[in-house]
Amino acid sequence: MSTTSKTRRDQRRRQEEKAASKAAAQASPVGSPVEPHAELRDAQRTLLAGVVRRDGEWVLGMDGRIAGHSESAAQVLALIMQAGELHERKGTPVRLVYSDALRDAAQAEAKEKGQTFEEYKAELAAAMAAKKNN
Repeated sequence: MSTTSKTRRDQRRRQEEKAASKAAAQASPVGSPVEPHAELRDAQRTLLAGVVRRDGEWVLGMDGRIAGHSESAAQVLALIMQAGELHERKGTPVRLVYSDALRDAAQAEAKEKGQTFEEYKAELAAAMAAKKNN
């Protein structure tokens, strides 16, 4: 056996292990797929907020960070709408675009509670204002 054969064998094994790890990582996706459903952008098309669905939960992101998550489509849609209204009040024109799936899920959820989505949104805003004042 040559003096370098052990070194070559160990190097080959490390390369094979690395290739196997890389193939396994590419074969099994990390986490579940993320479905984008809403985005709030300013006039320069900068993303201010967004809503995605992942693992059955609606996730609200703002300023590049996760602001919250909920199983309630009505709640996250109302929150991103409120964020848009806040920007508008401060003089920043914004554009909110959301999916039919998010809208339909929010309306169905509000209907289950015996409300329209607008009523649900107003109730949530009032609850948040009351909590802020306490």
